[in-house]
Amino acid sequence: MSGGALKGLTVIDLTQALSGPYCTSLLADHGADVVKIEPPRGDMLRHTPPFAEDDTERAYGGVFQSANRNKRGIVLDLKNPEARKVLLKLVDKADALVENFSAGVMDRFGLGYETLAARNPRLVYTSIRGFGDTRGGESPYRTWPAFDIVAQAMGGLMSITGPDAATPVRAGSGLGDTVPALFAAFGTMAALWEARISGTGQYVDVAMADSVLAVSEPVVNTYGHTGRVPRPIGNGLQGFAPFDTVQAKDGVVALGAPHQPQWVKLTALMGMPELADDPRFDSDQKRWENREEVYRIVGEWAGRHTVAELVELLGGKIPLAPILDAEAIFDNPHFAARDMLPTVEQPGTGGRQVAVPGIPAKLSRTPGQVRHRAPLLGEHTEEVLHAAGFDAEGLERLRAAGAFGPVAARLPA
Repeated sequence: MSGGALKGLTVIDLTQALSGPYCTSLLADHGADVVKIEPPRGDMLRHTPPFAEDDTERAYGGVFQSANRNKRGIVLDLKNPEARKVLLKLVDKADALVENFSAGVMDRFGLGYETLAARNPRLVYTSIRGFGDTRGGESPYRTWPAFDIVAQAMGGLMSITGPDAATPVRAGSGLGDTVPALFAAFGTMAALWEARISGTGQYVDVAMADSVLAVSEPVVNTYGHTGRVPRPIGNGLQGFAPFDTVQAKDGVVALGAPHQPQWVKLTALMGMPELADDPRFDSDQKRWENREEVYRIVGEWAGRHTVAELVELLGGKIPLAPILDAEAIFDNPHFAARDMLPTVEQPGTGGRQVAVPGIPAKLSRTPGQVRHRAPLLGEHTEEVLHAAGFDAEGLERLRAAGAFGPVAARLPA
C-alpha cells in the first residue's frame, strides 16, 4: 500500500452495498490501508451486475469492482465470538472504522462505539445509515431500512427532479448512496485531523436522507426564504434562463447563458446582438420571467444547426456541452487526459483489464492511484491476520472455532 496522501492510515471497513464501500474506496484511492471485512456469504454487492460477458467466475460485478478497488479483503463471521475477538484485535491498531449496518447491530455484537473507543481512544468510528444513529439525533425513522431511492425520496431530491410535479424521478445514478459516502469520507477525515491534535477519536454519524437534503439546495433555499415549495422543472434551474437542454438538428446539447455577460456573448454568436438590449431580456430576472420566449428564440436558432456545429460555434465561448453517453465518454480526450478511466484486472476473464471510474481529486505531490482490483472473498485473510499477530496455529484455531464460517475451506491454508 505505497504512496498517496493517506499512506499510513489504517481503516477497518465493515460496510456492504454501495454507500459504505464507496466511502472507504475514496480513502483507499489516496493510500489508506483499507481492510474490508465481509461475512462468509460476502458483500451483497458482489452479486450485482454488470458482469463481463467472458467472466467465467463471477466473483464480483462491475459495481463491486469499482467500490472496492485498492482494498484488502478478509472474512469474519461476527456472529462467532472468536471472530469478534479478532475484530477487536484489528481495531486496536486501526485509525478508523466505517460500518453501515442497521441501527443497533454493532451494539448487539458487543462492538459498539463505546466498547471500541474504550480499547482504542484514538479510533474514529463512522456509521452510514438511512436515517442516522441516535448519537447524532434521535430520528423517528431510525430503524427504517433504506436504499438509494428511499434517500432520494425522503431527502427531497425526487421532489425537484423530473419533467413536472406529477412525475418525480430518481436521479439516474445512486446519489442516495454516493453523496452520503462523500460526506462520510469528509467527516472521517475531519475527525482524524482533530484526533491528531487532541489524541481522541469520535463518532461520525451520517444519515443518507440528511446527505441528500444537503445537496438538494432548492428545497431548503426556496422554501426557507419564500415559503414556496419548489417543483421539478425538467433540465432547467429556477431563476436561470437560458439554462436547459436545447434541441439541435440531430440531437440535444446542454446550454447555459443565464448571466448578462454570457447572454450578450450568446446573442452576438447567434447573429442577434439586438436581443442583448431587448427590454424583455436585458437582465437575469427578466430572462427568467420571459423564459418561454427566451427558449423559443434560442431553440429555433439551435434547431438550424447540428450538434457538431453548435459545439464549433459556442464551445469554449459560453457554457455548452453535447450529451455524452458511455461510448462517447470512453472516446473523449478529456477523460483520457485526466486518467478518469483507469483499468484493473477482472477475475475470471483470463487477466483482461476492465475500466473503473478514476480519481477526481488530483493532488499534485501525493496523487491518488487505482493500484489494484477489488479483493476476492477472503483473499487477504491470512495476510492481514498474520500481521495482526496470529501465527499458523492461531489461524487454525480460528478455523476450527468457525470464525471464518463456511468460507474457511476456500481460504489459504
